[in-house]
Amino acid sequence: MKMRVAIAGLGAAAQAVYLPLLTRRRDLFEVTAVCDLDPRHAGAIGLELGLAPERCSGDAARMLDEGGFDALIVLTAGTHGPLVAEALRRGYHVLSEKPLAYTRAEAARIAEVLEKAGGDGPRFMTGYMKQYDPATTRLAALLATLGGPRAVRHLDVTVLHPTGESQLAFARLRPARPTPEALAPHIERDERALDVALGPATPRLRALYTDIVLGSMCHDLSLIRMLTGPPAGVDHVAVWPEGSAPLSVEVTGRLPAGGRYGMRWHYLADHPAYRETVTVHHEQGSLELVFPSPYLMNAPTTLTASARDGTAETRTVHRDVSEAFELQLVAFHALVTEGRPPLTGLDGALSDIVIAQRIVRVYAESAGLPIGGEAVEP
Repeated sequence: MKMRVAIAGLGAAAQAVYLPLLTRRRDLFEVTAVCDLDPRHAGAIGLELGLAPERCSGDAARMLDEGGFDALIVLTAGTHGPLVAEALRRGYHVLSEKPLAYTRAEAARIAEVLEKAGGDGPRFMTGYMKQYDPATTRLAALLATLGGPRAVRHLDVTVLHPTGESQLAFARLRPARPTPEALAPHIERDERALDVALGPATPRLRALYTDIVLGSMCHDLSLIRMLTGPPAGVDHVAVWPEGSAPLSVEVTGRLPAGGRYGMRWHYLADHPAYRETVTVHHEQGSLELVFPSPYLMNAPTTLTASARDGTAETRTVHRDVSEAFELQLVAFHALVTEGRPPLTGLDGALSDIVIAQRIVRVYAESAGLPIGGEAVEP
């Protein structure tokens, strides 16, 4: 079954990843509508896709009204919660890129829509493509043979993050140029959501929450959740340097089966390449994932499994060029057409929001900064 999809948000993720892959998988998908806050940008992208001008919009609500598609892929900036809820309410299936939302309240509204629609209603999935990476899948299988989450002594994450521009220099992206009037209601919506999430938090705390924890580290939270279950606690958070935008973040805490985790995220503007390393240490060795830049399609993630063989250390390396984003799209198609559950639905996305709020709360309390809203709730 070929599924008709609409795209909301035509920025880097759409241009560098989703649209090329949807074209590649024309056996499963047909793009029938696009939307961006810059209607001229939407028209230009739509023209390349062979869409009629009326199928290219600057207004997501109008695109939902006009229909002509089965599912919506949400790639917009900011919180996705209100658009996801409205699309589901109208009966469209939805794949939302991370982060799903800024608040637990937004997730609750989505849950209400899904519950009201019932089991035969629209399907929902949150996009964390690293969960679908073949190397991640293999690591999970190897971990299961070792005893699963109880075998994990420590799960360690390090992210080295250069500028987005350096990661996307090859892509020749065309920028959207929405007017201030088009942007204003979305900025106001996001600020209201952050008031709910964090209360009187400072701009620096808000940037930590939106740009780093929900904007990037949520991928690592999703991997921890997939491999061990959601973190059982957040014990320590450090953010440095002081007096600037957050550039480095360290988070440590407990895993549900008794082990511990540590996440270190560094924005290094001139670092030569993006690199994310996830290492699971266990009694008999280590399992290490090294992810390249997510925008390099079909660039393999490397899985290295180390173990002891007598007096020798062995290292087995696995590389698979299957594209994680493509496998995620295939999983979305299977969700809609076969009812096959995704790796992250609403519950998983909500779990990541709650942990993200705890991370910001722990840092705010240790630094003596104001914090409130949902972040101080259990």
